Amino acid sequence: MPTQGDFYSVTIQRVLKFRAGTTPDAGMVAEATLNIWRQMAALLAPIIGTRGVEVLFKRSLQLTSRTFPCLAIIGDHGDNAVLLANIKENLAAGATNDAMKAGHALLVTFTELLSTLIGDSLTNRLLSPVWAFSSPISEQETEL
Repeated sequence: MPTQGDFYSVTIQRVLKFRAGTTPDAGMVAEATLNIWRQMAALLAPIIGTRGVEVLFKRSLQLTSRTFPCLAIIGDHGDNAVLLANIKENLAAGATNDAMKAGHALLVTFTELLSTLIGDSLTNRLLSPVWAFSSPISEQETEL
């Protein structure tokens, strides 16, 4: 029987592939990963606060970087724009498949941590717009 974690993994993989395009390169995957992240952050900030979103994201980076060193947080990233730019640069510098795996793992880890905090039902309700196949949110529309 599929678990909620399986649902998050499959759904995020599907959305990430869709948003990266039909013939993505690592840069497109990096951009898609961050667009999904920005959309999640915009939806969650009114509920758990901007600081709560930041803490969960940084914890997700810390956990995911054990498997994907390109996601390691180096130094103090008080400025989230700098942090996101570094993540994008690191993901884009690798192979497309590696960027896809790392971006997927980061988003799944974030979603699972969120689910642990607020529960599966609320997580699904809050993030349902992310799972829809729509145009990605632009960087200008929201910031972390």
